[in-house]
Amino acid sequence: MAITKNRQSEKTICRMAEKAFPDKKISAIKELTEGMCNVTYNVKFDDGSESILKIAAKDRKGNTSNEINLMKAEVSAMKLVSENCSFKVADIQYCDTSNTICDGNYFFMEKLTGDNFFLVKEKMSEEEIAVINTEVGKISKELSKVKNPQFGFLGDDKRYDSLFSFVKQMLENLISDAKNKDIDIMYDGQTFINQLEKDKSSFDLVQDATLVHWDMWEGNVFVKDGHVSGIIDWERALWGEPFMDDRFRMHNRGKQFLEGFGKTSFSEDELKRLRWYDVILYLTMMIEVYYREFEDKGQYFWAREMLEKCMKA
Repeated sequence: MAITKNRQSEKTICRMAEKAFPDKKISAIKELTEGMCNVTYNVKFDDGSESILKIAAKDRKGNTSNEINLMKAEVSAMKLVSENCSFKVADIQYCDTSNTICDGNYFFMEKLTGDNFFLVKEKMSEEEIAVINTEVGKISKELSKVKNPQFGFLGDDKRYDSLFSFVKQMLENLISDAKNKDIDIMYDGQTFINQLEKDKSSFDLVQDATLVHWDMWEGNVFVKDGHVSGIIDWERALWGEPFMDDRFRMHNRGKQFLEGFGKTSFSEDELKRLRWYDVILYLTMMIEVYYREFEDKGQYFWAREMLEKCMKA
């Protein structure tokens, strides 16, 4: 289990809830184990209501350099979506960054209705799955209409005037992270940078920064009655281009999603950018195994294989 999971005692969680909801009393607390980074709890109250409590790590020990103020990023992204988009995200009910009760930042949010798509998918028909994937594509397209003058991570104050400079920084951060923990990423760091520099003109074609979830895989999609009922886990949100999201990666670029997004073919420049976003994701997945101190290294070896395919391309 990841060292970023900042678990708290029931006593501490009760104190956190008392501060957020002084008129309520907790009846049950259950840890939700699906997430890979922050710890999350389902908190039930005597009046029958429920809230989701999400707690950040107490320090940056298990985070890579591209993971900056994840809780700040998540709260900011969810507020942007609630103000600008038609699809559902949970309402933030209370947020505390004082570290007086808990040694990590935390927030309570509304519990979304529905089920985790990843957990119920195998019980769904192909037609039902196609509907969900198409809707996720439409959601990704809607996000692309939320714009910003510059590129960068939502949790970071630093901004970049060009997409290329932002992507280069992301790549340099990953190379540095790998070096710091002596992680084998198969290629010399300068090899990555030199190849990226050759494709700079492809990135310069993108002028507008748009809101990107970055990690909209099936486990972050909630479904109900055959439709998407909400999107969760916005901690890696950034100002980039839509193709940076997980749903555009080569292992996950499905037909229905692309049809929903309205993009079923790509130019050579777009394909170059897509390949670099592939590289960044697979490097991230390789490196985070060691930063999170996962006992199971299966993710590393899978991502390594995918990275090799990218570099050969």
